[in-house]
Amino acid sequence: MDIPLPPLKPEFLAMLVKGVSLTLSSCDHALNPSVMRAVGSRIDDGGRRVTAYLGRAQSRQLLADIASTGRLAAVFSQPSTHLTLQLKSRRVRIREARADDRPYLQSYLRSMEQEVSAVGFAPVYARALLAYAPDELVAVEFEPDEAYDQTPGSKAGSPLVSAP
Repeated sequence: MDIPLPPLKPEFLAMLVKGVSLTLSSCDHALNPSVMRAVGSRIDDGGRRVTAYLGRAQSRQLLADIASTGRLAAVFSQPSTHLTLQLKSRRVRIREARADDRPYLQSYLRSMEQEVSAVGFAPVYARALLAYAPDELVAVEFEPDEAYDQTPGSKAGSPLVSAP
């Protein structure tokens, strides 16, 4: 039986819920990596359930690797602060995107427009970076098994959770 990850520290949970840069990765059975930028995210249950959204055509290898190995790593990074969190999971489910996912995608885009503006880029950059064809959208749902502080500095790589 899998033990659920305790709630994340408040500063990391607030960052995830806000919506920041998200990259997903996996690998095949020979450990060849696959990586893709997500176009949105949804955080539920204190960070114990995460949904990341990908464009299917651009993410074929990553989706195949996740389906084959059941392994996923997700890196969330806030451009304006470099606060960075890595989540790892072996409890992953891929599904079609639904109409009820749209508000999360819109909120994520607004947040990323603000984030790229804070570091000197026009909001149009975020819109181009996160563009997708609605009929190509896929949702990757997962329950994190591990969490690491990946913020540059002396604590990078440290396990990161709150006390239960």
